Amino acid sequence: MNKEEPGSAFYKQVFENNKKWIADKLALDKDFFKHLAQGQKPEILYIGCSDSRATAEELMGAGPGEVFVHRNIANVVGSSDLNALSVVEYAIGMLQVKRVVVCGHYGCGGVKAAMEAHDLGLINPWLRQIRDVYRLHRTELNAIKEENLRYRRLVELNVEEQCINVIKTAVLQKSYLRTGTPSVHGWVFDMGTGELVDLHFDFPGKLEEIRQIYDLGAEI
Repeated sequence: MNKEEPGSAFYKQVFENNKKWIADKLALDKDFFKHLAQGQKPEILYIGCSDSRATAEELMGAGPGEVFVHRNIANVVGSSDLNALSVVEYAIGMLQVKRVVVCGHYGCGGVKAAMEAHDLGLINPWLRQIRDVYRLHRTELNAIKEENLRYRRLVELNVEEQCINVIKTAVLQKSYLRTGTPSVHGWVFDMGTGELVDLHFDFPGKLEEIRQIYDLGAEI
């Protein structure tokens, strides 16, 4: 007797859910998929965490075509990550998004792992990028005695540093100097309340500061 594979019930249900989703969309708009197939013009590039609890479109109430999404462990925009950098290049250079959002979340496992002294194998180089954020802000973080509050603050600081990494890219600098867009924003999703928290990242100030060293748009 063949045993059902673990998770197979949910796997099968996915396709049933898809059929229902199609029917629901067509009931509201018989041309929904015709319009969907014509292309995309998203307003926002969303860079978030891969955590299965923090789904980008759902927490924003966004529909198909409204948000261009990239997700990885702890929402990192690394200088050697061709995946993330290609998404940034395409979203700004080709799709001409108006805003770039880096969104972390409280309770992030990647940020938590970066705070702990454990050898996690291949994930070590990735976590090093977050540990670098801790190193940059260690005076502030070490002054926070309560571990959970320190953890939450590192989530916020990591978002801000990844926003800065977006600003360092040539495509962002050239586009902003030429057109005034996109702007860069830092958010945190609070899973305990469902709230999106705007960190009020100082984009104009950081752009000016970063261009003193990382000026890649001088010819504009």
